[in-house]
Amino acid sequence: MRSRQIVLVNLLLAGLHSVSAHAATIQITIQKLVNVPAEANAKVGDTVEWINKDVLAHTATARNGDWDVMIGPNKTGRVVLKKAGTVDYYCKFHPNMTGRLIIAP
Repeated sequence: MRSRQIVLVNLLLAGLHSVSAHAATIQITIQKLVNVPAEANAKVGDTVEWINKDVLAHTATARNGDWDVMIGPNKTGRVVLKKAGTVDYYCKFHPNMTGRLIIAP
């Protein structure tokens, strides 16, 4: 009986360790042709939300091909991060608009 209780306690403890933290939303504001912040830290599973305050359309296009988000004037675009790594991104319409996400596992 005692060994069954130990097994149950161990299973419960293992289950508690497998519960992951809630995903976060990282907001990046686009204003006057600039991404603010230009560099952000995130984790796999987080959502990045670009808030375009310009009257021009922009994109957030990952240089490694992971995503290409179209963000209309005064609109918001989002992507859920799928893998770890450092990803540089830019706007297809305004290539000098750049940013970087550092994505932890």
